[in-house]
Amino acid sequence: MNTVRWIISTAPEIFLLLSIALGTILGRVRIFGFSIGTTACTLIVAVLIGQLGTFTFPSLLRVILFSLFVFTIGYRSGPEFFASLSIRTLAQVALALVLGGTGLIIVLLFANAFALGPGTASGLAAGALTQSSVIGTASGALSQLGLAKDVLEQQNANIAAGYAVTYVLGYILTLLYVPFVAPKLMRIDLKAEAAKLEAELAGGSPPQTENLHYRKFQARAYRVSVAAGRTVGAVEGEIGSRSVVERIVRQGADVEPHADTVLQAGDDVVIAGRTAALVAAKPIIGAEIDADEILKALPGNVIDVLVDNRKLHGRSVKDVAERVGDNARGIFLRTLTRMGRQVPLSADTRVYVGDVMTLVGSTRNIERAAKVIGQILRSEDRTDVAFLAAGIAVGLLAGLASVKIGSVPLTLGGGGGALIAGLFCGWLRSRRPTMGAMPPAAQQTLSDLGLGGFIAAIGLGNGHAAWVAIQSHGMLLVGMGLVVTLVPLMLTTLFAHRMLHMNPVIICGALAGAMTVDAAVTGACEVAESQTPVLGVAVPYAVGNVVLTVLGPIIVASTFAG
Repeated sequence: MNTVRWIISTAPEIFLLLSIALGTILGRVRIFGFSIGTTACTLIVAVLIGQLGTFTFPSLLRVILFSLFVFTIGYRSGPEFFASLSIRTLAQVALALVLGGTGLIIVLLFANAFALGPGTASGLAAGALTQSSVIGTASGALSQLGLAKDVLEQQNANIAAGYAVTYVLGYILTLLYVPFVAPKLMRIDLKAEAAKLEAELAGGSPPQTENLHYRKFQARAYRVSVAAGRTVGAVEGEIGSRSVVERIVRQGADVEPHADTVLQAGDDVVIAGRTAALVAAKPIIGAEIDADEILKALPGNVIDVLVDNRKLHGRSVKDVAERVGDNARGIFLRTLTRMGRQVPLSADTRVYVGDVMTLVGSTRNIERAAKVIGQILRSEDRTDVAFLAAGIAVGLLAGLASVKIGSVPLTLGGGGGALIAGLFCGWLRSRRPTMGAMPPAAQQTLSDLGLGGFIAAIGLGNGHAAWVAIQSHGMLLVGMGLVVTLVPLMLTTLFAHRMLHMNPVIICGALAGAMTVDAAVTGACEVAESQTPVLGVAVPYAVGNVVLTVLGPIIVASTFAG
């Protein structure tokens, strides 16, 4: 035991990394198909290890770790958040605001009724509303109050205790509520409503498999005979299905294909489009030829394009195609992905900033369309460390500003400042793709390591006090957590269904997004036997990340007694 204590005093970072490792492993374990996630497991492991001795970490470490996490969250959500400030997505924004506001009011009522301190109240909100970032913003706000060291440590321990007790409960309740309870409350059959929504998206008829899935893209070569004297536009129109003449070779030389270009007998042309459409091209153009050389010179590709054009936000696929106009010539939408999940495709499917379009066609055509839609996602992009560091620094500086409410300073703190900076930097990146690169893999790494390290430091540094608080107030926290999770979900469901008249399938996805519980979306999709709940996730997720995160300083300011 003396050896363990010596390691704790000499190299506590060993136990911090061990807590992250064990918490991550346990967080991946599934019981009855569900896992409680790495964050809660990391905190529980850290609190238990914290019983071995006294761990001391410099506050600078916690600030940097949490800033990396919350900046990344803001960076990821920035384009969607600013795009959500639109009349087309107002209902989904209102849903997220009502959920966050209702949760805040209930927490403050409990704090007043049971004389909860700012630490316990903040931990209750962080856990029951399943938003881990509240821990950091509340902790940062507490550090601005000039509290004695022992008092500040106790408040941080209370945050950890409140979160540890209520997070698992809040997470499980949300997983169960979204797919099972919400449909009952709205008195609908989620599976039937999803089928109805799919039919609407498909134009009023039950969706067929081929209507919702990509059909193979091909390029074939033909020698012009029948089509001699006709324009490229006329030939493309007769073949249909948005087929396009990609290349014309006339007597060994390339001729740029335009809609008014007239084809001549003997021209070799390359037609690109869906396989089913190209079958009908032969009687319209002429004999198909084996022309490997001209086909090889036509670079085809499958490329992911991030939607960041705010003018396309909330519009249907059909509207997007019309707005892209001639730039969409020769490309086809293979899949639409939202927060890692494929969205059912039809002409009426809504597209939001932050969605990823997988486009198929020639490289030249895709690059042309991408300039209008957003930016091409390239796996070889490296993180712009200068942009990242400068953005976090500006955010931390902004977090120093405070406004006094009575004798209590209300401040965003370093965490809130980093969040705002991340939102702005993410938006700026979407406007200027040449600056501020942070590939998705880098975002995930910074987010996981930042939050995991911060949570581990909180658990280890306040392990003993947190354990005492859990033993003293455990059952009370469980009861309050139950109410703080379920009541906002229920009120928001009724508000969205009866007041906003939102589609019930979209409501289920939006509730999961507003609570930032990805697994609840999966549950709704499984019950609905459809991917349509995904359609409601993006906007509430972006707004929920921001709204719930800033609850920390508000709760501290509202419950601090001075």
